[in-house]
Amino acid sequence: MNRKVALEPKQFPAYLEAIESAGGVVSPLSGDVTAMVWTDYGDVAGLERTIAENPQLEWIQLPFAGVDAFAKVLQSPITFTSAKGSYAEPVAEHALALCLALGRKLPDRVRAVSWGKKFADSLYDEDVLLVGGGGIAEEFAKLLEPFRSRLTVVRKRPAIGFAGNAKVVGFSNFESEISKAKFVVLACALTDETRFLFGERAFSLMREDAYLVNIARGEVVDQVALHKALESGQIAAAATDVTYPEPLPEDSPLWQLDNLLITPHTADTMPIVTRLFSERLRVNVSAWISGSTMTGLVDAELGY
Repeated sequence: MNRKVALEPKQFPAYLEAIESAGGVVSPLSGDVTAMVWTDYGDVAGLERTIAENPQLEWIQLPFAGVDAFAKVLQSPITFTSAKGSYAEPVAEHALALCLALGRKLPDRVRAVSWGKKFADSLYDEDVLLVGGGGIAEEFAKLLEPFRSRLTVVRKRPAIGFAGNAKVVGFSNFESEISKAKFVVLACALTDETRFLFGERAFSLMREDAYLVNIARGEVVDQVALHKALESGQIAAAATDVTYPEPLPEDSPLWQLDNLLITPHTADTMPIVTRLFSERLRVNVSAWISGSTMTGLVDAELGY
């Protein structure tokens, strides 16, 4: 197997070291380089152009877990791997932090200048709905175990095993399950099925005391419907690490909602991304060279 691997478009020393430690040789793109690590999630046009100019490419490692931005290039006759699973721990941790912040009304207390009313909602023995069944979802389920939460998972393929004692159902059960949960956490891929899954219909089915936490993709939630649901008290509160567009404009009405907590897509920090993606490169470059199965293979039909 050809050991040459291109690192494009940005050269990160940590990624170069990871490739070489796995037995690869970092090389400029040329006719005899069939493997490439793409390092810029935002430059989709650049990736499309690079693929068009390099028909010899056989494998491309993408930089993040979600690959919705690359939907067009995924139709190429190339093997793609994502970083899914690599960032499960920090993103799940962030989701838990947001749940706790909402349940304890920490955003209100941060702004408070007087004693206020006593209030607390707990995850202990509470109904939690988790939309998505990948690595982040499984890690979040593990974090919930000490709370004895009654967890239901909605996923594309419910027959596939899921960690822990969660109840696992398909999307056909989504509407019946969403009405039961106090905490609703989104950790799904952005696909045609999940785009704007949370619109007026979904919010109308949720409990008035429910909390929504989104650490998936901004477009899983209709932001106009979210604003309406929060402003009217249709649901209690929400927290999101993702929006559309990103960054969210300063004049967005979402910033004016007291019951919405927004974090600027910070579930992963750059040191975490660098460390975990480097490890994914070591695993997959080694597998590429040896001809064994790589981790994070992307299914173009499923979209993840």
